[in-house]
Amino acid sequence: MIKSMTGYGQAQGDFNGFSYAVEIKSVNNRYLKISVKLPDLLSFLEDDIEKLLRNNLSRGTVNFVLRLKDISGNSLFEIDEKALQAIAEKLNKAVLATGIKGTFDISNLLNLPGIVRPISPDNKEINIIKEKVLKVSNLAMEQLKEMRTIEGNFLEADLKKHCDAIENDLQKINEKSPIVIHEYAKKLRQRADMLLAEAKLKLDEETLAREVAIFADRSDISEEIARLDSHVKQFQQFCQTNEQAGRRLDFISQEMLREANTIASKSSNGEITACVVDIKCLIERIKEQIQNIE
Repeated sequence: MIKSMTGYGQAQGDFNGFSYAVEIKSVNNRYLKISVKLPDLLSFLEDDIEKLLRNNLSRGTVNFVLRLKDISGNSLFEIDEKALQAIAEKLNKAVLATGIKGTFDISNLLNLPGIVRPISPDNKEINIIKEKVLKVSNLAMEQLKEMRTIEGNFLEADLKKHCDAIENDLQKINEKSPIVIHEYAKKLRQRADMLLAEAKLKLDEETLAREVAIFADRSDISEEIARLDSHVKQFQQFCQTNEQAGRRLDFISQEMLREANTIASKSSNGEITACVVDIKCLIERIKEQIQNIE
């Protein structure tokens, strides 16, 4: 069963006077690219969050956001009163020394580095917060994975529809291919008879047979048909696997397109060419869909 790289999950948990809200979004990417945004107070969780994401996801651009809100009414920050007092005393001394008259706003002083600092949890609190945040993050991750699975089911159904259409066109090509040789031999004989009749010469059957054999060898597409059919069956099999199949399906689709191009270059029949054009269009649609498969 294939999975999409597009998904979204969210979860929220309240404990110890704080609300923790987690959002995880993912979109397609050739590799796994992770972005983790945490409040400064909880920056110690970054390694654990990234490990959680890597253990559950293998491809895609993943954005993890954790929002923290104090619901207890307590402040999440503390003011360094000693540093603030020291700065105020120095400013007063500067005013007396220079004679410059004026006032200063305490709100401006609070913006100075080091005056307002986040309250740092102790080791015991860190372990409790880590356990709670990871629990909420796992709930959001399960939502995201469920959405990726549902989206993957739609992708699988669409890919199967395209594969069935390719097999249908391949069947038409396979039925038409032997007839092309006979049609060529018939046209070649008719044209040769017409030209030789004017010169009153007789057609050399051995020469005709040799020309037909050369054309048959040059335009033989049986191997390409067999390989393309095999690739389509392989593709359908890997759509059913529980492994991450995106890269493998991408490679198989490239091989499918290469075989279709070879058939087109070898065949001079209009009906076969039309079928190949349809097949190539279907493969291009498949390749577009694969870009969103994990």
